[in-house]
Amino acid sequence: MILVGAVVVVTMAFFVWGKVRIDIVALCSLVVLFVLKLITPEHVLYGIANEATVTIASMFIISAGLAKTGLVEWAARKLDKLAGKTELRLMLVVSLTAALLSAFIINAAVVAIFIPVAMVLSKSRKIAPSRILIPLSFASQFGGVCTLVGTSTNLIVNSIAVNRGMEPFGFFEFLPLGLAMVGAGIVYLAAVGHWLLPTRKGEAEQIDRYRLVDYLVELQVTEKSQLIGQTWYKSKVEAETKVELANLLRETRAVYRPGTTKIRVGDILLLHGNIEQIMDMQGKYGLKILKDAKVRDKELSSHNLKLSEVLIPPDSNLIGRTLHEADIFRRHRLNILAIQRRGRTLRERLTDIKLKENDTVLLQGHKDDITHIMNSPNVVVTNELTDLYLRKDHAFIALAAVLVVVFLTAFNVLSVMLAAILGAVAMVVTQCLTIEEAYKAIDWKIIFLLAGVLPMGLALEQSGATLWMATHVLEPVASYGPILLLAMFYIITAVLTEAMSNNAAAAILAPLAFTTAASLNLDPRPLLVAITFAASTSFATPIGYKTNTMIYSPGGYKFTDFTKVGVPLNLIFWGLSVLIIPRIWPF
Repeated sequence: MILVGAVVVVTMAFFVWGKVRIDIVALCSLVVLFVLKLITPEHVLYGIANEATVTIASMFIISAGLAKTGLVEWAARKLDKLAGKTELRLMLVVSLTAALLSAFIINAAVVAIFIPVAMVLSKSRKIAPSRILIPLSFASQFGGVCTLVGTSTNLIVNSIAVNRGMEPFGFFEFLPLGLAMVGAGIVYLAAVGHWLLPTRKGEAEQIDRYRLVDYLVELQVTEKSQLIGQTWYKSKVEAETKVELANLLRETRAVYRPGTTKIRVGDILLLHGNIEQIMDMQGKYGLKILKDAKVRDKELSSHNLKLSEVLIPPDSNLIGRTLHEADIFRRHRLNILAIQRRGRTLRERLTDIKLKENDTVLLQGHKDDITHIMNSPNVVVTNELTDLYLRKDHAFIALAAVLVVVFLTAFNVLSVMLAAILGAVAMVVTQCLTIEEAYKAIDWKIIFLLAGVLPMGLALEQSGATLWMATHVLEPVASYGPILLLAMFYIITAVLTEAMSNNAAAAILAPLAFTTAASLNLDPRPLLVAITFAASTSFATPIGYKTNTMIYSPGGYKFTDFTKVGVPLNLIFWGLSVLIIPRIWPF
């Protein structure tokens, strides 16, 4: 018991630390449990072969099939007319639509499609995107708790319940509480959130947001410059100094192709790179710094040049590759000005930085080259909309497949796992997406995380650790009533979810809820519902839930913005759960 507890504590510490991928941590913990003989060889495969793991993988494919047909994006773009002209109406329309869609498909896919739509709709109404993106992320979480397939956490807890002989949750069993959460959340964001949401980066300069002012310098070409008569690319200055040409201004106007334009006396070179290298270029290349010049966005994106921001989505092939290795940027000769990662701006040695999920990259290049990358599945352009490609025939097929999955599960014709497998196969067979796209759609990080943490929950139970915690820690709390116990499970789950993976928190706490309920002769269902809802709604930090991380950089948020808006909402949901859960699922 002590050994299992130690492994779990160390694993959770690594989750919170966040420096090592959570799936790697989970798999290493699984190996340690096996080597120490704390789990049997049969239980090593408990996680990867679990019903929840298979169902979640299938739901990723179903969600991707629906998104690939263009149906979700088509629905998102129809919001322009419904959204009216006011901030409140735009927030309500975007939030309610995202909540509805997230009840049936993976909410990260919904948010990835809605980010550029929300940004464009906001800017066209002169509303700061930061006023809309937090409600978008939060609403996708509201919607996810309305159905059994809405979030991976719902499926994990349901699988743990079924494996312990409990009746599975119904497809719409969470709906009454889910609708209460949606209603309370939307009212909160419309009434109180209006005063708490930050007004930031609506019309702000991108170079200010990425703090590039000290890294973008204007140097004027003097009569003594050896660059006169040469193009930037042929001069080999970039290869020698690692300084990039962001633009070339001639008589205050940007030239058509700065890199291939012959340099003249008086031209102004807008350079990007290490500030010391740029300063050293003055004497070496006959350049003069314009100390009073202030670089603005228009100088980076005037005429045929554009400044664009792209998000690295969870299923991008660019994850784990450096910018030098990312062929999409080199092929289109795009300048990488900066990267934002969880609110932190990276500006130096950019070519050596490995891209991570939800990074945002500030690009500058010719408008035709920017257009080419807009339709790439490996990036999401956040500040403008790509061309809409709606495959009408396949869109109806994909929608029908989703409805069939809902019908088969809701009316208990098939288990949720079998219905989800059927839907995933249908997406591939009907060519809504290819088999390669299906494999790519699965978030393997979550799959292998479950492969490691589900056996850990089993080890806690079999070693007697959960029984010890139930007897010595939780039973004294229950002496004051089961409602206090429910409140405690909810708040512990919520705190762990903010600090580490929501799926890991649910997988570890659900077995503990079962053991506690059994020792007190209570129905475990209300405790499991509390864990499910607490793990599926993370508002207080940008790192507790994937959709929060996705909007962090595009919205220009600070860490404290989520705390300010999210903590009161977490407390509201906690209170609602304690009030409503015992009435729907009595002890």
